Amino acid sequence: MKNIFLIILSLFLVTSCEKEIDLDLEDQSGSIVIEANITDQDGPYYVKITKSVAFTQTNQYPVIENAIVILNDDFGQSEALKYVGNGFYKTNFIEGIPGHTYTLQIIAEGKEYFAKSKMPEAVDFEGLEQDSFMVGGETSYTLLPMFTDPQALGNRYLFSYTVNYKPKRYFSEFSDNVNNGMPNQRPIILPNDDGDEPDDVKVVIGDTIHVEMNCIDDNVYTFYSALLQLMGGGAGGGVTPANPPSNISNGALGYFSAHTVSKRSIVIQ
Repeated sequence: MKNIFLIILSLFLVTSCEKEIDLDLEDQSGSIVIEANITDQDGPYYVKITKSVAFTQTNQYPVIENAIVILNDDFGQSEALKYVGNGFYKTNFIEGIPGHTYTLQIIAEGKEYFAKSKMPEAVDFEGLEQDSFMVGGETSYTLLPMFTDPQALGNRYLFSYTVNYKPKRYFSEFSDNVNNGMPNQRPIILPNDDGDEPDDVKVVIGDTIHVEMNCIDDNVYTFYSALLQLMGGGAGGGVTPANPPSNISNGALGYFSAHTVSKRSIVIQ
């Protein structure tokens, strides 16, 4: 299936452990694709529901307009989302609060789908530290996200960034399986691709990098980790699934993520 999801509403290319999530996966045209996010930032929040297309077709994803979409939290709040067009359903009053668990229920085309996600507590994103290295006489740059992992094991992070406000978004997932409870030591490798494609990016001095840090739950981490591995960028080996393991029931593609958001920017010196 071509470009099953443009995750988080537009998506992206990176090097090494950060790869473009713009996939040609197995042909499951007609499958429901759900992209849903709730954060600790002010709403509204959105759920996007579309249908997949075969890789032989253009990137025109049929939208589902008449679904029932309900979002609940463990405080007893429940909200039916309103359809606002182009496959998007919008919240009105429900709040995203760290430590709370959220449940998504969707009824679409005669089928029912459920997903659950617990929003982790936020971890302080202290800043960004720049470094560089040489490869074949060319300078490549890295950024070290500065944060201290909590002592409890099991924290998961998703970092995304853009270069000079361009729409392409780059992703990298971190876990605390190594260096638990310690200051982060894992850098993000910035793109160094000056090829002939229009969206090729080579980071140089003077570029502004805008980085977003999300604290995510384990199921969402598994989804992104598998997605990156499908592009050949994940650590380790083994067989990866034909499609990333969704946390949504009944065979839906996509994900539901309750996560925190912190942002930092840096100009490459």
